[in-house]
Amino acid sequence: MSNQMLPPVDPAASLIEYPSDFPIKIMGAMHDDFAQTMLEVVVSHDPSFHAAKMDMRPSSKGNYLAITVTVVATSREQLDNLYRALSGHPMVKMVL
Repeated sequence: MSNQMLPPVDPAASLIEYPSDFPIKIMGAMHDDFAQTMLEVVVSHDPSFHAAKMDMRPSSKGNYLAITVTVVATSREQLDNLYRALSGHPMVKMVL
């Protein structure tokens, strides 16, 4: 095994090239307003996003809804802010 040290990792470095399409899965309890509310949150971070880009799948028992949105990621800051807004929302159970 080599004793060679690896170069330090830059925490600001990103594996994502910007701008790019970036899929995000949002899961929450089935609720009449869930999809519309998530659309509003996503649009506030990606104004070019529209509802036609949403893929919705209910759970097998219909208790939960999984929504996949593909946003145009323009920066790490934008993605971080969107993840925080989604994961902190009271209707959201999980964001992937």
